Amino acid sequence: MFETTQMKKTVFIAFSALLTWAACKPSTKNTQETPAQDTQAATTPVVEQPVDTAGQKEQLVEITTAAGKIVLKLYNETPQHRDNFIKLVKDGYYTDLLFHRVIKGFMIQGGDPDSKTAKAGQQLGAGDIGYTIPAEINNKLIHKKGALAAARTENPEKRSSGCQFYIVQGQHTNPDDLQNMAYYRGYQYTPEQLKAYEKGGAPSLDGQYTVFGEVVSGLNVVDAIANQSVDGFSRPFGDIRFTIKLKD
Repeated sequence: MFETTQMKKTVFIAFSALLTWAACKPSTKNTQETPAQDTQAATTPVVEQPVDTAGQKEQLVEITTAAGKIVLKLYNETPQHRDNFIKLVKDGYYTDLLFHRVIKGFMIQGGDPDSKTAKAGQQLGAGDIGYTIPAEINNKLIHKKGALAAARTENPEKRSSGCQFYIVQGQHTNPDDLQNMAYYRGYQYTPEQLKAYEKGGAPSLDGQYTVFGEVVSGLNVVDAIANQSVDGFSRPFGDIRFTIKLKD
């Protein structure tokens, strides 16, 4: 489906750091290094319960790729992430960027500004937009298949990258394992959440990263991208470019 080119494989980072954009820095640097802008204190506390958004229409966005289109809705319960994403889309930021990290059975990640002009084989993931967003983590918004969430560096406030995001492909998790996982975190999955996870997801990320939207159509496209062959940095051998626009 995508054009492929052979690139040299290299050793990649540990699986536990897959969703931090700082962890994608070249191996000559400390992979846990936190960019300077992440040293600031969070100005907004983590959201524990959704705000009242009754009657408020959810904004749709459309991602166009060579594999097809993905339509997502942005949650009103995470207004800072929603508004930032909408602003970047309107500004044309998400034009001709790459899904630079793809992990089958887990997620596809994009939004690194350096990916726009990246050379073949170049390691990506360390690019940022110069600011972060306070966490809006909500136990009701889970990492089910198709969840849209924000990548981040290792930082105590769990502040999100201002630009990098990922879409969950995930895989099946045993219901008992899900309940045990929830127990140790001090909350319980609802029957609806357990049913959603039957279709796939990444529950180990719940409570750690801000989920701020979900796919409403195009899960087959997410699967197609997630199934691409990748190099040692989890970058697809064939570039997978995307452009995002607002959808009425």
